[in-house]
Amino acid sequence: MQESFNPTLTVLERIATALERIAPSPVERADFAAAEAFVWHPEPPHLKPVADVNRVALPLLKGIDRSRDILIDNTTRFASGLPANNALLWGARGMGKSSLVKAAHAAVAAELPQGTAPLKLIEIHREDIESLPALMGLLRDRGERFILFCDDLSFDAGDASYKSLKAALEGGVEGRPDNVVFYATSNRRHLLPREMLENERSTAINPSDAVQEKVSLSDRFGLWLGFHNCSQDEYLAMVAGYVEHFKIPAKAEEWRAEALEWATTRGSRSGRVAWQFVQDLAGRKGVKLE
Repeated sequence: MQESFNPTLTVLERIATALERIAPSPVERADFAAAEAFVWHPEPPHLKPVADVNRVALPLLKGIDRSRDILIDNTTRFASGLPANNALLWGARGMGKSSLVKAAHAAVAAELPQGTAPLKLIEIHREDIESLPALMGLLRDRGERFILFCDDLSFDAGDASYKSLKAALEGGVEGRPDNVVFYATSNRRHLLPREMLENERSTAINPSDAVQEKVSLSDRFGLWLGFHNCSQDEYLAMVAGYVEHFKIPAKAEEWRAEALEWATTRGSRSGRVAWQFVQDLAGRKGVKLE
């Protein structure tokens, strides 16, 4: 016997199938015991464990002692369950901003007393910043403590996602979870381009209010840690620290002139340039950087 055709049922099945396709994916349950660091992916929403974190040991970060001490102190208080601030590390490129965040996490996590809630590092990419509230909601009721880290955070003209960041950090109804702190690095102190601020000032009915609304984003960070171009002596100290740490068989009188020439050809002196020179030196000496 031939089955009768029901057009209403067919339409309902098609609607149900379409709704399943557009429905948000369920959040994959994270195993926070699997790693010390994770990367957040919003589509589909999950936290990917990072088995081997790309970081530099804290003692190798030279010329940023004050910023190092402040961030370590803030991170230690946070890991101990005490009040702590969101931190914005801003300034010259290549001066160790992101390296300091990763090194501070590793140093503090390694010193936690037994029985203390684990301290995890979660990286969220700049392009995924609008999903920050969803990530915070996922972490809110967890027993661990989390440093959310966004590297090279900045916003271009016409980009309104900075409003999501403002609300997630301090301005929302729920506010920032007690077990979450947000660290960001940027080349810009106010995270927004100067022309964006000037455009708001020139076109707004109340220019002062318009600019303040955008500048207030950086006010969500209780700590502003500035990083500036290093001196020649600081640059050479960075190189010396790497050479000694990795036991590269080269005396200072041998590599000093080469290191200065290396920096000159790149037009800057920074921790990144020092590391690039050391990689070149180690390669020429046949030394693996492990």
